[in-house]
Amino acid sequence: MENPENIDQMTTLSQVMKTLSERGIQREFRMNESCEMKFENSEKIYTPSELTILKTYRFEGDSNPDDNAVLYVVKDNAGNRGMIIDSYGADSNYPGDKFDEFLRDIPIHESDEFNF
Repeated sequence: MENPENIDQMTTLSQVMKTLSERGIQREFRMNESCEMKFENSEKIYTPSELTILKTYRFEGDSNPDDNAVLYVVKDNAGNRGMIIDSYGADSNYPGDKFDEFLRDIPIHESDEFNF
């Protein structure tokens, strides 16, 4: 994760997830095998227009490209906040193009609330 002001602060996925958890963001939006995006413990199926990306964090492994990951802080139209986590590089958590297409279609409204 790029952090020019303090290179040691919030540099790992687990650190960011811990801080988000402390702020009440503990659930994930996940795409299932049928390419449906759902909020954890919910049956609601989302379209990209029903979600907004509030912040994107990218993590790159120092020695192993398989350690690359991205975490998106996401809000739905009802105000529920969660995260989408994806490894990227040679392998992704989600096979095929549907996940990438879905992500590209989600509106982005970066929020300073998640600058830490």
